[in-house]
Amino acid sequence: MKILIVEDEPSMRELIKESLEKERFVVETAGDISTAVQKAGTYNYDCILLDVMLPDGSGLKFLEQLKRMRKRENVIIISAKDSLEDKVLGLDLGADDYLPKPFHLAELNARVKSLLRRRHRDGEHAVTVGNVTLFPDNFRVEVDGNPLELSRKEYDILHHFMNRPGRMVSKGALAESVWGDHIDQADNFDFIYAQMKNLRKKLSEAGASIEVKAVYGLGYKLVE
Repeated sequence: MKILIVEDEPSMRELIKESLEKERFVVETAGDISTAVQKAGTYNYDCILLDVMLPDGSGLKFLEQLKRMRKRENVIIISAKDSLEDKVLGLDLGADDYLPKPFHLAELNARVKSLLRRRHRDGEHAVTVGNVTLFPDNFRVEVDGNPLELSRKEYDILHHFMNRPGRMVSKGALAESVWGDHIDQADNFDFIYAQMKNLRKKLSEAGASIEVKAVYGLGYKLVE
């Protein structure tokens, strides 16, 4: 799961980034609207945390840009400017939530997780495909009720595919989501092949009824 933080205050930006990375999110940052627009136009994010007061204008302008680009990222506005007008306008422009500063990082993390549950899992705390169940809140995976031990990247790859069963995912999109922006521009994807090989072997040995299959020349797809 990948998050973009749009916040101009460096210490706050880094604090939020470190907190989300402890929750095992892939986190990218932008300090102004122009950088945020460039990133959002190039990459996809599961959630964007957006400050309203930015050096090159209102963060609400960025929301308008997202709407014009037909981007569907979840957006949580995080701002010290706690006015009803901004809340209403932000929600009208497509924001999903509004959290005024100052806030506890634990609450921000909880809101991000809740938003992603609604987006990917209809509010459920676990996601199940076939006989495999993944528990994002504590990073567990079970096959027929038995625990499956995975490395962090193996887990992240499986999480990505279980939220998109049956959908083809390109190597570039997978690399971007699991490893972060710009990694999709790597000369080769040998690092994906190695992780994917180990994940497929562990799923097979555990008796999983799902498989991440290679789609020749395109990428991978999770199938039962």
